[in-house]
Amino acid sequence: MPKTTVFNFEKAYSELEKIMAEVEKNEDLEKSLKLYEKGLDLISKCKKRLEEVENRVKVIREKFGE
Repeated sequence: MPKTTVFNFEKAYSELEKIMAEVEKNEDLEKSLKLYEKGLDLISKCKKRLEEVENRVKVIREKFGE
C-alpha cells in the first residue's frame, strides 16, 4: 500500500517566503521564472488546504449548533 503524503502548510508557507526573497534579489531571469512557477504551485496547494480547513470548521460549527 503506497504511503500517503500529508501536505504541510507551514513548511510550504515558509518555502514560499524563501522563494519570494530569492526572486526579489535574483537577477537571473530563467531562475526567477522557475522559482515563480514553483511558488504558484505552492500557492495553489496552500489555497486548497485552506479551503479544506475552512470546510472542516464549518462542519464542526454546524455540529455544535453555531
